[in-house]
Amino acid sequence: MIYESKDIELKKVILDEMPGGPEAFELAAKFCYGIAVDPTADMVAALRCAAEYLEMTEDMEEGNLIFKTEAFLNYVVLSSWKDSILVLQSCENLSPWAENLQIVRRCSESVSWKACTDPTGVRWQHTKEGNDSGPMGPDWWCEDVSILRIDHFVRVITAIKVKGMRHELVGAAIMHYAMKLLPGMIKDGSLGSGEEGSGMASGASKCNCGLCIITMVNKPDHHSSPQGKRQREIIESLISIIPPQNDSVSCSFLLRLLRIANMVIVSPALVTELEKRVGMQLENATLADLLIPSYNRSETTYDVNVVQRLLEHFLVQEQMDILSPERSPIVENNEGIQRRNEPNAKTIVARLIDSYLVEVSRDKNLSLTNFQVLAEALPESARSCDDGIYRAIDSYLKVHPMLSKQERRRNTTIVSSGWATAKKDINTLKFDLEAVKTKYLDLQHDMEILQKQSDNIGKLKHQSSWSSGWKRLSRMTKITTIDNARIRPQGNTEVLKTSRRWRNSLS
Repeated sequence: MIYESKDIELKKVILDEMPGGPEAFELAAKFCYGIAVDPTADMVAALRCAAEYLEMTEDMEEGNLIFKTEAFLNYVVLSSWKDSILVLQSCENLSPWAENLQIVRRCSESVSWKACTDPTGVRWQHTKEGNDSGPMGPDWWCEDVSILRIDHFVRVITAIKVKGMRHELVGAAIMHYAMKLLPGMIKDGSLGSGEEGSGMASGASKCNCGLCIITMVNKPDHHSSPQGKRQREIIESLISIIPPQNDSVSCSFLLRLLRIANMVIVSPALVTELEKRVGMQLENATLADLLIPSYNRSETTYDVNVVQRLLEHFLVQEQMDILSPERSPIVENNEGIQRRNEPNAKTIVARLIDSYLVEVSRDKNLSLTNFQVLAEALPESARSCDDGIYRAIDSYLKVHPMLSKQERRRNTTIVSSGWATAKKDINTLKFDLEAVKTKYLDLQHDMEILQKQSDNIGKLKHQSSWSSGWKRLSRMTKITTIDNARIRPQGNTEVLKTSRRWRNSLS
């Protein structure tokens, strides 16, 4: 570089693109001057990238720095769980050199193979102190991979999924990573600050669900801040790698992820995908999970439109399960008999939505249309009891005393129309049940008649085949006895012998 500059007065060369910075250059320089350089896991990646940048190949000298660092990576780092994790972590500041030199790929593969291997009896040294010994569960690797940057974490999880790791363990790692990297993912009620509630919509009360990130709500432009962009990248990446199985992650986790996704303005397509995932297991949600703040996007405290979309996705999934019974969730009871999950998912969701309506009905800014659309989304048959919807309507009418008579009538008809339909359905079901009972009794009576006829036919066949033979034999015996009596005197003993012999032969 000095020679090519042709500058006689040049006294300094600036290496702006040097990977690894001054530390890596100093180690490379020491290596050139014969000073012993012992690579370590936390700096070998930087030293390998620096050697590549400085073109320290075998063409210059045998046993050059590229060869030395490659040997350390292949024979030391990739055989160690802890070192592979540390090298991956050190590659965060070495893009794109670490990617181009396949260091990230090789370490990700090493970590994924070891995560899918039974750790019993193998020398795994965890990155977290205190985990070097003792029994380890199947999710022993989740904590260690959670220290990685999101792009490297995605690489590891993708490789683990390809190797057949159980989906619930993959989901456990994703949940652990999100709860560690995303504030507001843990239900501990300690996420607020002294400014609680100051940024809520006008007329809204303090949100006490324990999940709101109040400090972020107070900043409408949080999604454009560096922290918001980082969180958006994490959420979008996590959504893309969640296994498709329903039980891979919990419904509560998905809803908390959705809460933050709405706040940092995640891609609409990914938000829709997340809402569909929630709708597929909405019966497992809780009221606190559904209380998603509006984040100043509407006048209401909670985002009722989100819950309405979740309910629509749930109903679509229910309809698909009805049309395709093999897709419905099947469980096995103690007797080994497989049957559908009970109680009915629609009934559980109806109770959940009624509780949600009771909560949001206290919001003065909630329109009658939004309330009624959500209340009427579920079919009348989903509610086994109307107490919940009655309480919601009563609460809404108390908080909204300025409603006209017509609007109040519209609100009360939500239950009265449903009750009339329910009574009609009940009567229809009763009639159908009586018809089924009658048919069952008729079939049972016919079955008894057929059974008696079958038994009688069997007895007749049995008697005809044996009794007729014995009757013929006894008739022949009598004829022989009579004929012998006519020929000989009755006192003759030979007659008795003959008849007895005849009987014996017959026997």
